[in-house]
Amino acid sequence: MDARLPQLADQLLLIERELRLLGWWEASSPSLEKLASQEPFCVDTLDFHQWLQWVFLARMKLILEQGLALPSASGILAMAEMTWQARPETAALRQQLEAFDALIGQG
Repeated sequence: MDARLPQLADQLLLIERELRLLGWWEASSPSLEKLASQEPFCVDTLDFHQWLQWVFLARMKLILEQGLALPSASGILAMAEMTWQARPETAALRQQLEAFDALIGQG
């Protein structure tokens, strides 16, 4: 078992917490069409916070629960910084994404 798994699970919960604190956690999933976008981060169909909730967190939780191979790299922070560069209220969320990237980078 990868020693990072407990830390990654905790990090995913912290990311979810920040999304909730920002009021960006949604009760209803976007349509299947929006989730099926072929663009990176579903930029043509979802806001970045929606992608984090409905694609990123969902996929990472599945990977952890099923013991699948972890990604070899992560660049989530770069997208967050580009998306929210003028949004100081996202600082804590960006810190959590940076910590996630660092954990994945340790692999």
